[in-house]
Amino acid sequence: MNRTIWIARHGNRFDFVDPEWFNTAPRRYDPPLSEDGLLQTYQIGKRLKSETINHIFASPFLRTIQTAHQIADILDLPIKLEAGLSEWFNPDWMSETPQIHPRELLEAKYPRLDWNYSSYLYPKYPETEAEVKLRAGTTAKWLVQNFSDNLLLVGHSASVLSATQALVPNTADFTTPVGCLVKLTSKASEQGWKLELKADISHFNYI
Repeated sequence: MNRTIWIARHGNRFDFVDPEWFNTAPRRYDPPLSEDGLLQTYQIGKRLKSETINHIFASPFLRTIQTAHQIADILDLPIKLEAGLSEWFNPDWMSETPQIHPRELLEAKYPRLDWNYSSYLYPKYPETEAEVKLRAGTTAKWLVQNFSDNLLLVGHSASVLSATQALVPNTADFTTPVGCLVKLTSKASEQGWKLELKADISHFNYI
């Protein structure tokens, strides 16, 4: 069976555009997308519209949910929240376990979320670089093994890179800008996964 795994990083963050937002936000480590970030996610959805994708998995942070939801609207698919794809719980970036938006707020705005799915892995604060690589990589392998169709994983810089390298072990480090998209393929006649595409969808350039 030929398969494709797409791995996307969320669009641009609001706090990247307005750093002052962080100082007064009730959930300062869970910013929404910026206006250009929403445009980036729409462009990813347009790029994937003609592709066969059967399942969407997203980190439970707001920016990845917003990214996945806009794509899911285009593809007409539900979204499964997978904490194993979460942001790196880096103590240099975060002073405590990041607070994310509660279910009751998400249910009201994002109807495509599938609350019947339970995450395979949950990160623990604080987290080293080795730990986030293991966590996101293990999650990606588990999803690929337990869902036999074509998948889209929506994560963050560290989880996009770690998931890719877990499935294609010899892949060197590469940049993962906001709005980037990775394509992995596996053919029935071959063993393992192949890295076919790394693209910055916001500018349609190869990276």
